[in-house]
Amino acid sequence: MNRIRKGDQVIVITGKYKGQKGEVLRVAEDRVFVQNINLVKRHTKPNPQANQPGGIVEREASIHASNVMLLNSTSGKGERVGFKALDDGRKVRVFRRSGEQADA
Repeated sequence: MNRIRKGDQVIVITGKYKGQKGEVLRVAEDRVFVQNINLVKRHTKPNPQANQPGGIVEREASIHASNVMLLNSTSGKGERVGFKALDDGRKVRVFRRSGEQADA
């Protein structure tokens, strides 16, 4: 079970984009793609089969998962995440500092 998942709100804790917040678009092993963070320009060939025009496309590059923290919506700060087993057997993510459940 991953600590950071697609759709989570995260805050960048190190590097050029430190302090910026965004939504996780996708997760690939130990790297995450965050919306409007770490944008790079790629030169792409046109692909008529996929109806994709060519040119210079700006898109998100990956960031290592250790450089982002899950954002606690109640406090507005990034917090570490742990796991807790509920009475019914489900495993949920909880914030370490507040102890509240991270899954909405």
